[in-house]
Amino acid sequence: MEDLKQVTKKLQRSVAEAIQQYSMIAEGDKIMVCLSGGKDSYAMLNMLLYFKKVAPISFDIIAVNLDQKQPGFPVEVLPTYLTKLGVNYKIIEKNTYKIVMEKTPEGKTTCSLCSRLRRGTLYEAAKDLGCNKLALGHHRNDILETFFLNFFFSGKLETMPPKFKNDAGDLVVLRPLAFCKEGDIEEYADFMDFPIIPCNLCGSQENLQRNNVKQMLTDWETEFPNRNAIMMNALQNVFPSHLLDKNLYDFEKLESKVTEDMCL
Repeated sequence: MEDLKQVTKKLQRSVAEAIQQYSMIAEGDKIMVCLSGGKDSYAMLNMLLYFKKVAPISFDIIAVNLDQKQPGFPVEVLPTYLTKLGVNYKIIEKNTYKIVMEKTPEGKTTCSLCSRLRRGTLYEAAKDLGCNKLALGHHRNDILETFFLNFFFSGKLETMPPKFKNDAGDLVVLRPLAFCKEGDIEEYADFMDFPIIPCNLCGSQENLQRNNVKQMLTDWETEFPNRNAIMMNALQNVFPSHLLDKNLYDFEKLESKVTEDMCL
């Protein structure tokens, strides 16, 4: 096992690469850091606080947690932690848990509806707080898992981009941990002894397809080390002319339909 200094440096390098490669942060940004109480969002907050301190530009951070009123949610944990850390924060209370449980048929997963409700609430909060950017704690494994979920079950080549605009076009969403390995985050979280808050909604569901895909990727990585890194590189090296999407490539004229605006 690596020591804290080593794993911290690995995460910092990965986050720095994502920030630089995708031009995530600019002078004067106000970034809403979405804090769930899980290992990923704690690590993301620490990384962004580090870069706020050492970056040659000035930007602000506010940590925001959405209290979804899940039974047994320890409401004191995050305020205590963030106050001790000296971070500006806001706790938003909205009973999305009740809505999800009422609207989701028995035996169906709650993830899709929960995600939509949570996303809409956080987007509104970001605008109310005067933030122009919002940061989410998804890491490299999440990106790969989402790609294969879409590939196997939705019939599309799509995953979580490191940076994108919301549908309204008034908020930029960032994933600073896009190049970070989940294993490194887990190791870092153990060293830091974060006050982890388990999810009693989506995290407790069994037989999720995401769990199956996660295990598949874990098995592949065990059998063929570095396969995840290779797949991550593949997502950054796309050749529309060698796929089958007529909206991306004009097979009649044999030329790309990808414009500069589409790449921004």
